[in-house]
Formats: sequence, structure tokens, C-alpha cells
Amino acid sequence: MKPTSSSPGSRALSASLREVREARNFGLRELARALEVDPRLLSQWELGVRVPPIEEVARILGYLRVDRAVTNRILSLTQHVKDPNWLDANPSDLPAALTAVIQCERSASLITNWSPLVIPGLLQTPDYARALLAASEIRVEDVDARLVARLKRQRILSGDEPARLKAIVSERAIREVVGDPNIMSDQIDHLLGLAVTSNISVRIVPADVGYHPGKGDMFALYEFSSESPIVLLEHHHASAFINEPGAVAGYRKLVKLLSGKALSEEASRALLQEMAR
Repeated sequence: MKPTSSSPGSRALSASLREVREARNFGLRELARALEVDPRLLSQWELGVRVPPIEEVARILGYLRVDRAVTNRILSLTQHVKDPNWLDANPSDLPAALTAVIQCERSASLITNWSPLVIPGLLQTPDYARALLAASEIRVEDVDARLVARLKRQRILSGDEPARLKAIVSERAIREVVGDPNIMSDQIDHLLGLAVTSNISVRIVPADVGYHPGKGDMFALYEFSSESPIVLLEHHHASAFINEPGAVAGYRKLVKLLSGKALSEEASRALLQEMAR
């Protein structure tokens, strides 16, 4: 069965319900039996095939003794699960937005990243990612959890059926020193290694192309084989997901514009090789 809703919130809710159950070492049938719920129905909630009533979500979280912060996050998510566009402004434990991002990345047939200021998360080295997180307003105790989550996300780029990624990156992002010169040197080498794989395209937009509409917006476009695309906008303390067709079309046009301004894959690799010397 296909999900009844391909909205970002639906993806995040289904994954969140599965994660809290697994975190407490409950099997699906075991939890269904304890709650007196049909296990097929519980499975459909966790797969996003059906959206559970908020009362049932509250019952699940209460039975599993989920802490207040996570409970509030998931209940809030349930209330807005069918919204086509969704703003998550809650930088809690691992935000609901991160759960949605992970689900989008796992199921997308093509991911297009535009990044004007930093290297995209899927292409970051551990040291580069840690330096970024440590310099952000994230609690020290949360940095490791965010780092582990970010590195796990990168697994989609390898394996038997790796995700396809098209990364369009500003020259400013690869020249901006994050951490220290050694970290940046390793990061450039890492980009060079990834740029020659068959499923990853890395193209750089030169710093001297002048103003263009993408300069202020970091975004990801997730395209799926049988569902409508989703756009993720990332800001300092909030993430917004856009599923409305007219708005998504605007970002498709922006991808086309940025692709026209970017260097070819070969010229981009040549620039990276020059920086790596």
C-alpha cells in the first residue's frame, strides 16, 4: 500500500512513531497487543499508509513513557501532519524536521542540493561537520547526537542502490575556512573523491557570476518516483518543507538557473584540484 499522504509531516510522524517504539525495544506486535490495537493498523501508522488519530498517538507515547519534550514534539507534528507546507521551528533533541529529512533522503529518486555558504551535509567530513555544529548555537551535549545522525544520513550515497545526488555549491562555500586549514584540506579531498562516483554530481557556481536569486537560500529538492516532490529550506533556527506544486515549481526554475551558472563537472573538479594543491 502506498502512503495516504506524501506530506513532509506524514513522513516525519510515521518515522517518529517507529523510532520511539524501537528505542524502547518493543516489537510491533508486542506493542499492538499491549494497546489492544490491530498490529496491521499499527504497522500502517508506522509506514505512513494511514494517519493515526492524535488520541492514539498520545496513548502510544504514554505507554512507552516517552519524555515530555519528545511527546510534545510528536503531538504537535500529529496536529499538522496533513499540511502540505510545514515549518519546524523547534530545535529540540533531534528535531522533527531532521526525521523528515532522513525519510525524504531515503526514498528520493534524486536529491538536488543548493548550498551558497557551506558544504552540503551529505558531503561533509566528520571533522567539518563537527566544526560547523560546535560553532552553532547547539547545546554541547547535543552536538554528538547531531553529528552521528548526519554521518548516518550519508550512508544513502553508498551501497548496492545508492541515492542520486546533484550538489550545486557556491565557490564561497568551498573557500570559507570551517574549523582550520587542515579540516578544509581534508574536506576538499573528500569532495574530489565523491565527485568521481557515478551517482554524485558536484558542480560549483563561481564567486564572480554576480547576483542571482539563489544567493540567500540554501535548499534541497527531493524528487520521488511516484510521489510529488518536496523542497526543504534550512535556516538558523527553523526548517520549512514545501509540498505545494506552484511553490515547488519555483524552486525547479531556480535549480535550472543555478545549473546554467555552474561550472561543468569537469571544470568543478579542476577547481577543487587546484585548491587541493
